[in-house]
Amino acid sequence: MPSGPIPPPPELLVCDLAGTTIRDRGEVPAAFQAALQEAGVAVEAADLTRWRGASKREVLARLLTGSGDPGRAEAVYGRFRGLLLERLTADGSLSLPGVAAALERLRAAGVRLAVTTGFDREIVERVRAAVSWAPLIETWICADDVPRGRPAPDMIYRAMEHCGMSDGERVAVVGDTRLDLEAARNAGARWRIGVLTGAHDRAALEDAPSTHVVEAVSALPALWSAPPTAGVRPPSER
Repeated sequence: MPSGPIPPPPELLVCDLAGTTIRDRGEVPAAFQAALQEAGVAVEAADLTRWRGASKREVLARLLTGSGDPGRAEAVYGRFRGLLLERLTADGSLSLPGVAAALERLRAAGVRLAVTTGFDREIVERVRAAVSWAPLIETWICADDVPRGRPAPDMIYRAMEHCGMSDGERVAVVGDTRLDLEAARNAGARWRIGVLTGAHDRAALEDAPSTHVVEAVSALPALWSAPPTAGVRPPSER
């Protein structure tokens, strides 16, 4: 087992939403695919997986380019949003287990907390109202707030700017998709942490530019309070 000095925690932890801090039992791809099918657009499951973590509005704009109807992408996006909200609020339990306790522990240790997401502001506000840990989050950045979605680092930069930070060496980014981790690398984040509660499996996350892969957000505090253990991949040179 590796030993040595325990690193200090980051000053800012930036978390994704769906599949990372709130549950994703397929609601997002199901709503996306249903909205596209209603619009007569066929999409492969592999494409949906590849786009996980991206701005849904940007993906739809690319898919519907050349349709001849400039308002079509926005109409399909509106349908996607409605279907997603129906699915997300179907049983009222949005937060993944252990998230509240982990974020409370990190906040108590002086770590500032932010959320970034490919969702729009309306969906974000619905999520904020439904999770107990929302007051712990200092800033919520959504795809509508920045010029470019993931893998561009814009949302992470916006969160850092809100917190008065410019040094990625003080930042940890957590997500369940390759695009989350690519955005973290592009932002220069020191910690790029994949979690196994969402879209992509361990092999995909380890192949991405990750520094750690852990089972869930609930495992995060242990990264900075004890040496790495089974189930946690130590920092790499990726």
